Amino acid sequence: MVRLKDTSKAKSRTRKVGAAVIAAASVAGMVFAATPATATVAATSTFSIEYGASYYKGTAAWSNRTVDVNGSFKATGCRRVYARAFAGSTSLDFQSTSTWCNRSGPVHFPLDANVVGGSDNIWVYMTDENQKYLKGQTCYRSSGYCIDGLH
Repeated sequence: MVRLKDTSKAKSRTRKVGAAVIAAASVAGMVFAATPATATVAATSTFSIEYGASYYKGTAAWSNRTVDVNGSFKATGCRRVYARAFAGSTSLDFQSTSTWCNRSGPVHFPLDANVVGGSDNIWVYMTDENQKYLKGQTCYRSSGYCIDGLH
């Protein structure tokens, strides 16, 4: 019978390699587990607020704990636009532009909705330079549509 020399060294080397492979796999698993999942959009609504020659038109995209409101704003005279996220009747986040006078451009409102279930409705509206309400819409996550007025 042939006997291998230093079998304990061979076993020890195999154990060390195996342990190294397991350690590397563990670290890789932790790295992948630490990477945040990409938020998926649950619903999208299209809004259109027009007051005279001024407008704010765009979309609201709901994710798990955010609402992304993106649109094109044109202010004829002096106008301001706002977006407010709600869970039921509880206000979650609120943002607005500064007052724009005779200018246009993109407006983005990333709204936080950091509650279980996120936001279920938003207000998007326009005021004049004195913050007098001019026109707005309420958009709903569940149905994906917007209706005139703030409800």
